[in-house]
Amino acid sequence: MSGTVELTKENFDQTVADNEFVLIDFWADWCGPCKQFAPVYEKAAEENPDLVFAKVDTEAQPELAQAFGIQSIPTLMIVRDQVAIFAQPGALPEPALTDVIDQARKLDMDEVRKDIAAQENQGQGQSQGEGRGQQPGGE
Repeated sequence: MSGTVELTKENFDQTVADNEFVLIDFWADWCGPCKQFAPVYEKAAEENPDLVFAKVDTEAQPELAQAFGIQSIPTLMIVRDQVAIFAQPGALPEPALTDVIDQARKLDMDEVRKDIAAQENQGQGQSQGEGRGQQPGGE
């Protein structure tokens, strides 16, 4: 697949579910830095035909932008195995984008899932043990 896919609230979930590695560019037509980033993003899409490069027009899809807490555009997000592993606002220069893609490719998703599970368990433990010093058997 070459080029980019336009994501909407109708096709977003399916696109992320059907592809193990999706890069998402949140942008808008009025955004100068978005227009500067567009050719860099398109070139990366051509150089990485095994990955899905998608775009979300934040003006046309405000629900998606809001769902991901996008406050500044352009914002690049990378989703692997339906887990958002990277999100950063700002127009990345070509070498930085290439580096981010390389790092994302090298991530061990089993380790990422373990880390997420550990954080979720830690968060649940904190919410259950609210009120300092009330851990079982603790004084």
